[in-house]
Amino acid sequence: MNAGQVTNFDDLRLDDSPEYGGKSANLGEMTGAGLAVPPGFAIGQSAYLEAMDAGGVRARLHAERVPEEGLTEAELMVRSEDLTRSVAQVELPAPLRESILEHYRALGTDVPVAVRSSAPAEDAGDTSFAGIHESYTDVVGGDALLDAVRKCWCSLWSPRAMTYRAVSGYDEEPSIAVVVQRMVRSDTSGVAFTADPRTSQTDRVVIEAAYGLGEVVVGGKVEPDTYVVAKSDLEIVTAHVGRKVSRIVAGRTDEGLVPVPEEMQTARVLDDEQVRAVARLAMASEEHYGTPQDTEFAIEDGELFIVQTRPITTLAAQATNGDPAGGTGDDGDVFNTDASDTDVDPIVEGLGAGPGVATGRARVLHELADGADLAPGEILVATMTDPDWLPILKRAAAIVTDEGGVTCHAAIVGRELGRPVIVGTRSATTDIRDGQTITVDGTAGVVYPGTVRRATAEQAPADAGRAPEVRTREVTATAVYVNLATPDAAARVAAMDVDGVGLLRAEFLITSALEGVHPRTLIAEGRAEEYVGRMASGIATIAAAFDPRPVVYRATDLRSNEFRGLLGGEVEAEERNPMIGYRGCFRYTQEPDLFRLELDALARVRQKHGNLHLMIPFVRTRWELRACLDIIDAHPIGRDPGLKRWIMAEVPSVVHWIPEYAAMGIDGVSIGSNDLTQLTLGVDRDSEVCAALFDSMDPAVLAFIDQIIDRCHESGLTVSLCGQAASTDPAMAEHLVRKGVTSVSVTPDYAEITRRTVARAEKAILLDAARSAGRCPPAK
Repeated sequence: MNAGQVTNFDDLRLDDSPEYGGKSANLGEMTGAGLAVPPGFAIGQSAYLEAMDAGGVRARLHAERVPEEGLTEAELMVRSEDLTRSVAQVELPAPLRESILEHYRALGTDVPVAVRSSAPAEDAGDTSFAGIHESYTDVVGGDALLDAVRKCWCSLWSPRAMTYRAVSGYDEEPSIAVVVQRMVRSDTSGVAFTADPRTSQTDRVVIEAAYGLGEVVVGGKVEPDTYVVAKSDLEIVTAHVGRKVSRIVAGRTDEGLVPVPEEMQTARVLDDEQVRAVARLAMASEEHYGTPQDTEFAIEDGELFIVQTRPITTLAAQATNGDPAGGTGDDGDVFNTDASDTDVDPIVEGLGAGPGVATGRARVLHELADGADLAPGEILVATMTDPDWLPILKRAAAIVTDEGGVTCHAAIVGRELGRPVIVGTRSATTDIRDGQTITVDGTAGVVYPGTVRRATAEQAPADAGRAPEVRTREVTATAVYVNLATPDAAARVAAMDVDGVGLLRAEFLITSALEGVHPRTLIAEGRAEEYVGRMASGIATIAAAFDPRPVVYRATDLRSNEFRGLLGGEVEAEERNPMIGYRGCFRYTQEPDLFRLELDALARVRQKHGNLHLMIPFVRTRWELRACLDIIDAHPIGRDPGLKRWIMAEVPSVVHWIPEYAAMGIDGVSIGSNDLTQLTLGVDRDSEVCAALFDSMDPAVLAFIDQIIDRCHESGLTVSLCGQAASTDPAMAEHLVRKGVTSVSVTPDYAEITRRTVARAEKAILLDAARSAGRCPPAK
């Protein structure tokens, strides 16, 4: 065994990639260029190959390097476990062990290090292998280091690594180098792209930053700050402050995510000078390599380090998407975001809550009564919306609001309608003129004056510029459903890779059928049958598009203040807190004649589409659910044996009642994470002032979710989650899968990424089970 296979960064250059892997070679190249790289060393891939050769397993590993087409996931898991066990049992040769420990001691006494896999093809210009192989942080001590090296070797034979080799056409003999680098105990960290990953513009640096170790940024665990810097003069073009609710702290990585103090969550992570320093470092990396770079950085006690860089492998060519080169605004100004000498200042910025780009005339509405002024294709600008605005939202090309967060009504419904949405701008209704032509970029959260060429969200996926994921059609045991609010989107969404509709909101269908009139008024006018017919038509459109996939209709959950906004709504009681007032299941028991109209519509649709089912929202007590089910049983639809009856789990009391609900004949439970969060934490989910308190990942909320899932399992019920958290937070989606949730239901724009997140979580669970079974034991 050649001890020279362990080499310091100082002695590595890019040409050493075949032996030491792309990551190691890049670190050596940057060290040689004088960039601020934490010291370390690399273990060559030939050390791994020679060890496998000496252990008598190399030939077999080579023969089974790529899974053959048609191999099932279960078969792949068995093969992976077997191959990894073989690698784990190979001893590290004594000369190699001593060389590794000697280089480690040269870094200092028991220095914490990061131990990272570095495949020969990794971080190259055309392949990344990013995240495919394992890495370990906060490794302290010689024994722990040797164990981590062994685990990196084992990760070459994980199911995801074998699959990646298959789909990327990598057919060479698999081998792996290992990077050992002094840990930077980051106060802040992040990623800097030397080309805009959304637009492919190369005249700017886009920086994402958060507190703690960089995994929270690259892994999408928080909403980071985003800074855009002009390369020409290092001017900070934009600085969007994200909400950083958690971080990973060096020395405490076993604890996972650690909460960020409230006063820091909405503070800037980097000041102007730090932003420029990161931009300069990233630009120096790009200049050295001669190609746009995706650079990871870390700041420890004010000192800036570069801890990794790679070429941006997914830059899209600048597309024209068929639009003219520039648009003319209402003041005659021509704007073109492709032009390098044009700098269009946005009118307002907020939180991009619904992806996409739309251009049109703004219609500033201060109250619902002004809704008739909004023409189809105009952009709705309002302080905030509620369900009464649904018919108006349908006509809008995009939605911009002063208030709200990603879980507010405007954001949720806008996404389900497929509209670009920006919320939380604070001043849109005053800064945007009524009738002004504007361009809304719902991905970036920016409103521009005039017609701005669509060079953002529609030209590249939101994760462009990051290491590419393998885009294969995933098959998951956990069903991925979508939330829908309107028949208009049914055909388009049904064509997606989704398993059905987990939440069909009644509110849009109801308000459309009511035409702004309170249902009591319609009944008094003898128009009940007309109302039922309109509802049935809308529901049937959706059920037909997804048939035979299930469509779960959630019965009306308008609150008393929302009903009061309808013509004839003065019959509604005035409640001081309608959010927890006269709504949902309890309302049905008090006004069964109105509830029966919905049942009439469902029964009519189920005559042709048996995939339609019913869900009861906001169930608080046992007796009210019993009374509601009695109404259903007395209706003709109650005699339909194929009808599934679900309830929403939005009120914490559901945890106590689940066994008795199951005994009443309930088939499933769907967790509404938004209401459950607000009722657990006592915070209005639509309050911008209290937005920092609203956290579906709060341990108290997760505890309720876990109990609901566990009790559903015990009671033989299916269990889903249809709140916003499953859409936007990969950590929540993975948590649900690990707990054994039956399905998740998300907005259509998040269906693809949720499917991938669920697939990764399911594979990780299998891998964890294999590890616990001794597939990759610690070094002896």
